[in-house]
Amino acid sequence: MITIICNLKVVAKQRTVPSSRIGRAASFGQLFAGLGIGTIGELTKGALGLGGSTNVRDAFLSPQNSERIVDTLCKVRGAALKLGQILSIQDTNVVSPQLIQAFDRVRQAADYMPNFQVEKVMTEELGKDWRSKYASFDDKPFAAASIGQVHKGILYDNTEVAIKIQYPGVAQSIESDIDNLVSMLKVWNVFPPGIFIDSIVKVAKRELAWEVDYIREAEFTTNFAEMIKNYPQFKVPRVINDLTTSRVLTTEFVPGVPMDACFNLSKEHRNHIAKMVMQLCLLELFEIRCMQTDPNWSNFLYDEPTQRLMLIDFGATRFYTKSFIDNYLRIIIAATENDRETVRRLSIDMGFLTGHETQIMQKAHVDAVMILGEVFNVKEFDFGAQQTTKRIANLVPVMIEQRLCPPPEEIYSLHRKLSGVFLLCFKLKAKFACKPMFDKIVENYKFD
Repeated sequence: MITIICNLKVVAKQRTVPSSRIGRAASFGQLFAGLGIGTIGELTKGALGLGGSTNVRDAFLSPQNSERIVDTLCKVRGAALKLGQILSIQDTNVVSPQLIQAFDRVRQAADYMPNFQVEKVMTEELGKDWRSKYASFDDKPFAAASIGQVHKGILYDNTEVAIKIQYPGVAQSIESDIDNLVSMLKVWNVFPPGIFIDSIVKVAKRELAWEVDYIREAEFTTNFAEMIKNYPQFKVPRVINDLTTSRVLTTEFVPGVPMDACFNLSKEHRNHIAKMVMQLCLLELFEIRCMQTDPNWSNFLYDEPTQRLMLIDFGATRFYTKSFIDNYLRIIIAATENDRETVRRLSIDMGFLTGHETQIMQKAHVDAVMILGEVFNVKEFDFGAQQTTKRIANLVPVMIEQRLCPPPEEIYSLHRKLSGVFLLCFKLKAKFACKPMFDKIVENYKFD
């Protein structure tokens, strides 16, 4: 049986999480000052012909400043780290490649808190005798992320469990952390107007408020398991309610390896994984209308002996309204039928467009939808050889420059998940037929 031994990256280190607002604000203050000094230094070297930069934006995004951003976000963790992870999957036509590279390092590296902070959180949540509630508890975590870290334990009935412990202070600092990070980046003008960063921030704050509530996550984990119980290829771990609080979540430990450990498996396994992930995505959207929207590949674990997909981490799970999904499915159907006018009209109805955009902007938006529709309109789609991502990326500059309104709020998390799924299928070099899956969805779907 394959099991996760340790998801901690080599660069991860034990480091105290600043838990007070003052301490966290001081970390951002030091970062802001360091970035300013670093930028001035780069401009000075550029002016003297010593290899720096003469452009303020490029000087700000120097390797040294990128290192400062990565180090600070890995230190404070929480909402700022999460926002960095969200921005790490933006297109380089939207956010600069240097910043994307820095945020990608943030996504892959999170430090873990020392034992005294673990002890403090566990005592506050489960009582002074919390260790006696587990037959064993591994002091070193096997995974660390933006909101918390995960330890392995064993219950007295020999059940192996995963114990997720929230970093102290992150729940209370969501607003201030994100505001501090975004305000700092706005000073250096790194976000183009068409990205509508304020809308991204609004959605990020709400979703992060969900993610720090482990009671909510426990409920969604249990409910999701019930909703997909008729699909044996997926497994959701059982929640141990007696050992779960708002800051500690204990679940059954499930076997498997994260997706980035599957890229070198056989073609049969890679295609099988990709088909399951795509099927799950369609199931979430068009059957249960409830989606785990975090595209982090570590949230999918593949158990090779049983060929099942283990689903973990339901903090970012949300429901969608029937009316929204009705129209979203209608748009995709229109794309597969090459019905450009219906795509344009429904895009206005749903709020993707105002109807007052230039013809160039409307065409770019519709072209992007039509490209995505191709996935569900061919006999067999070769994700490894496809140019879908590149073709859409070529449209991004026009859409960023000429977009008049932010997309519907549901789209931020939904498209983040879809982007993650498409990228995963690309990394797996998968080749399979998506059309039969989609046709079955359409055949069984009941529109209002």
